[in-house]
Amino acid sequence: MKTDARQAAYRLGHAAEWRAVWRLRLAGYSVLARRYKTKLGEIDIVARRGDVLAFVEVKARRDFARAADALGSRQFGRVARAASLFVAHHPRYAAHTLRFDAVLVGGLWPRHLPDVWRAPE
Repeated sequence: MKTDARQAAYRLGHAAEWRAVWRLRLAGYSVLARRYKTKLGEIDIVARRGDVLAFVEVKARRDFARAADALGSRQFGRVARAASLFVAHHPRYAAHTLRFDAVLVGGLWPRHLPDVWRAPE
């Protein structure tokens, strides 16, 4: 059974992801997947706008600075590995420009940060 603190963190994360989804939708993105899990990692949100396929990491903290500080290479490695499997399982997106974004939730309106990280070539 989850502890109260873990349950609160889970609820906060779930609410932050919904806010991020709506932030992206209002910016013209189509959300293709939420919490896309693979054996290599997990992607919070997969979204598409035009020919851009964005793999989005969502971070929720008390303020934007703490949310930004929580972005680390470990998360991006997990997202990059899962992104490679997503494209392999959905070849129709192979010609899209792949991008790694973040949405920071630390205030009333989430901040979308496009292209915060690049996968090694």
